[in-house]
Amino acid sequence: MRSLTPRNRYGLPSMALHWFMALLLVALVICVELHELFPKGDPIRAGLVAWHFRLGLAVFVLVWLRLVLRWVDRTPAITPPPPRWQTGLSHAVQGLLYLLMIAMPLLGWAVLSAKGRTIPFFWGIELPPLVGPDKALAHQLMELHETGATLGYVLVGLHTAAALVHHYLVRDNTLMRMLPWQRTARH
Repeated sequence: MRSLTPRNRYGLPSMALHWFMALLLVALVICVELHELFPKGDPIRAGLVAWHFRLGLAVFVLVWLRLVLRWVDRTPAITPPPPRWQTGLSHAVQGLLYLLMIAMPLLGWAVLSAKGRTIPFFWGIELPPLVGPDKALAHQLMELHETGATLGYVLVGLHTAAALVHHYLVRDNTLMRMLPWQRTARH
């Protein structure tokens, strides 16, 4: 199989999915935060919550495509190579991010199911419930979902900080491998 990845950078499909999913994650956080500005029963609040669920489910669908791309295409090397502990920590953070991109939408889907609500997707499609209505279970699942969101904020922060540290302090190609434009020579 021909690699989608140039020698020193991720391929365009990987870059596009990475940045598109980053935008989706920002949008779903904005939706969940903005909905608090509106009283319960307000259609704007309900719309923001529905979009939060839709965007979360879109992340759930796209994360599988990203995982397939990681499996079929090689990861470009970091130059100069980082110490093994950094590589291990990077893999751990990335693995947890992928796990959250799978688990969080499923938890959100289960929360709605346990609340007895419909699960909105795109094009008017409603997904089937994962569990039956159960108010106590809905509360427990919501707490897990909120804890996962907090963990997600921490992991995204670590991921972003590491990319910036590697770019500006370590001065390797970690960040440039995922940017769609070529790096100019550094002095």
